[in-house]
Amino acid sequence: MDKDFPLHPHFPVFFAALGAAFGAIGRVLVCLDEEFDILHCSHPTADLVGEEAAEALPGQAIAGLLGEELFGPSGTMRLALLRGERQEGWRATVDTPDGRRQVSVTGAPLDIVPESPCDPRVRYLVVMRPVEKDPFAGTSAPTVFEGMVARSPEMLRIFELIETLEGSDATILVTGESGTGKEVVARAIHARSGRRDGPFVAVNCGALPDQLLQSELFGHVRGAFTGAVRDRGGRFELAGGGTLFLDEIGDTSPQLQIELLRVMQERTYERVGESRSRKADVRIVAATNRNLARLVEQGDFREDLYYRLRVVPVEIPPLRDRREDIAPLALHLLARVGGRHGRQLRLFPDALRALLPLDWPGNVRQLENALEYAVAVCRGTTLHLGDLPPEVRAEARAAADGERLATLGGPVEPARVAPVGAPIPATEEGERARILAALEGARWRREEAARTLGISRTTLWRKMREYGIR
Repeated sequence: MDKDFPLHPHFPVFFAALGAAFGAIGRVLVCLDEEFDILHCSHPTADLVGEEAAEALPGQAIAGLLGEELFGPSGTMRLALLRGERQEGWRATVDTPDGRRQVSVTGAPLDIVPESPCDPRVRYLVVMRPVEKDPFAGTSAPTVFEGMVARSPEMLRIFELIETLEGSDATILVTGESGTGKEVVARAIHARSGRRDGPFVAVNCGALPDQLLQSELFGHVRGAFTGAVRDRGGRFELAGGGTLFLDEIGDTSPQLQIELLRVMQERTYERVGESRSRKADVRIVAATNRNLARLVEQGDFREDLYYRLRVVPVEIPPLRDRREDIAPLALHLLARVGGRHGRQLRLFPDALRALLPLDWPGNVRQLENALEYAVAVCRGTTLHLGDLPPEVRAEARAAADGERLATLGGPVEPARVAPVGAPIPATEEGERARILAALEGARWRREEAARTLGISRTTLWRKMREYGIR
């Protein structure tokens, strides 16, 4: 619809009053059209992003303000709104005159009542609430951060650390099991650093033999070895002014470890077959799924290089130790996978519940692969339990059976998080996780979640407050 469509004569006064009401409780109201472009912003928007930036927002895509992860073509919130769903409590980062600031984001579709003073072009409402002080503490809302989605305190602490390191050029060692997202974290570190305008160059140190890896890192001159028919720059050169990501650093040979140590100490290197030193203007982020401390004890990794790399350690916990991240991750990954196939899909509660109690030994990568399979075989617009890979369905049944036997006193080790439908565990941690699972399965409709849990809505509300679930 034409953005110059004539408004109802009472709309300016109506919207000003509505914006003032939202502003009185610390909220900013934004109206979007069917293309997710901004039509109107309430007056407090200027207090958040600055007067000049607020005046320029109408006509811009909301993704420019709140990020592609939420509102890009495959954004989690965009796809949910297109499906007619309301989304509450997501976190995003906005640019303010004082730097970046976290906001809580809620969005909902809007059905305009005939003869109302509303702008008939408005299709969606977005409400932003600035997050005070520590943006990552004391919340159960999922946070979107540089391509990552999390709700767990462990991951939120990593997000906070990345924010803290924004002005630093320190070397970082990222550790974690395969599939936890070490390169995604490395890219986030680069994106939030002073080198963000420079290149991000990744090298898999375990994928190449030693001689080729040395040439790949440092470059070579013509005639340095058989097949070197011309001079070639290496990854250190390509990453100049930016970040060099050394993945699987634990698989490097002793000789290459010596070369890397010398580069990190002297900040210079030579191409293979050349004696001229070149400056290494890079920030190094390394990653491994191996225990480097143990490799040092075994004599398989240099201790001095280990401490050079481990200036700032970042350890990513496996998905089984942060189960509260599974539901928001699944929704986020489904939006991304569906977007690659040009489809807008949702997870039926039975499918979402099946994902929650699993251990996911392949971590986030395995979860994404499971959703990729489900998208490929799903014929409609909703993923059901039957669309998940057979091994996932089998593990979900086994976890549910084990939980039921455990509640009857059987000799079975209970799953860490009970699926929806099983009796509430006695521990506070288990009860909180089960309430979260029920709320996710009911798309945060409290009355439906309370029925699933077998408790009253008042009891559910009380327990949500007790466990800090919002």
